[in-house]
Amino acid sequence: MSSLLTESDLSHEEEVVWLENPSGLDYVRQALDKTRRRNTKPPYARDGRMVGYALLDDNASPDPDSGLYKRRVFFLLPHDRDSLPDGLYREGAPGEAVDPRTIAPKKPGAKTPRSQSGSVAIATSAS
Repeated sequence: MSSLLTESDLSHEEEVVWLENPSGLDYVRQALDKTRRRNTKPPYARDGRMVGYALLDDNASPDPDSGLYKRRVFFLLPHDRDSLPDGLYREGAPGEAVDPRTIAPKKPGAKTPRSQSGSVAIATSAS
């Protein structure tokens, strides 16, 4: 899924767990993944690395067809700005990218000038 998550997609989130300090990241990608458990570290099968994930509350129910829970996962790919500052996303960001400073349980992350343009561009425009 994209960054266009709604609060109803996240209604059972209880906590966001960060595996890395998000303060040094201009953006993270977010997606809803289907997992077997609601309150443990989910498996990660993408390139790159998982930088955070959501834990669900006790009222979360698995999908009746699959038996899996939908949980938000935050990740970065090898070609993202944090790893390649002069690469593809030197300016701009992937569609599912949001500023990690805007992420909270039950709240979709938001796009900000920092997530979309980068901290270098923000620092340059502020001077």
